[in-house]
Amino acid sequence: MKSKIEFKRVTLLYVFIFLVWGFYRFLFRLPDEIEELILKPIIWLGPVLFLLWREGKSLDSIGWSTKNLFKSLYLGIGLGIFFAFEGLLTHWLKYQGFSFVNLQYQTLSALLVALGVSLVTAIAEETTFRGYIFNRLWHLLGNEWAANLITTFGWALVHLPITFFVFHYTFEQMVTFLVLVFIFGLASAFIFARTKTITASILLHVFWAWPIILFR
Repeated sequence: MKSKIEFKRVTLLYVFIFLVWGFYRFLFRLPDEIEELILKPIIWLGPVLFLLWREGKSLDSIGWSTKNLFKSLYLGIGLGIFFAFEGLLTHWLKYQGFSFVNLQYQTLSALLVALGVSLVTAIAEETTFRGYIFNRLWHLLGNEWAANLITTFGWALVHLPITFFVFHYTFEQMVTFLVLVFIFGLASAFIFARTKTITASILLHVFWAWPIILFR
């Protein structure tokens, strides 16, 4: 009975994010700072914190802990360098080339804001998908890779609306983008399973996203 309740909570959380965030992508287009610093924490982290309250569990149960900190740092940074190159590939896919001269962020304050946006996005998305959804599925299924594949497939689908309504990708671009997102999701859950903390996944996410943010 308890397992059914936990599975129901995981499913409802995912469906809620998929539908609400998908409809938002379809209906609105607000500045990134508003989307990522205000709306995403409310829509993504709000339900997670509510579920933790209903379960009577602490943030430690979704990976917010200082244990294995050194391991999390070197895994997050080491693997993050590799995924920074994947981020560059995603940037090339999105913009059909690179622009290393006319950077959008000309001042230190603008760069810090962009980094802050990237960090908050990583916290919201990794806490939700790796900290809660993957972690709970892993416990329910008793199989890390089954939980990883299910979570990552759902992770890729959540990125589907943005390819239609924001990026306006062609079919080939959309498929390539989702494959890259899927590969990242597998790696993020993999290092979460190795460290049992969310730190490495957040670092990995920032390294993956930063080339896209910096050179757009």
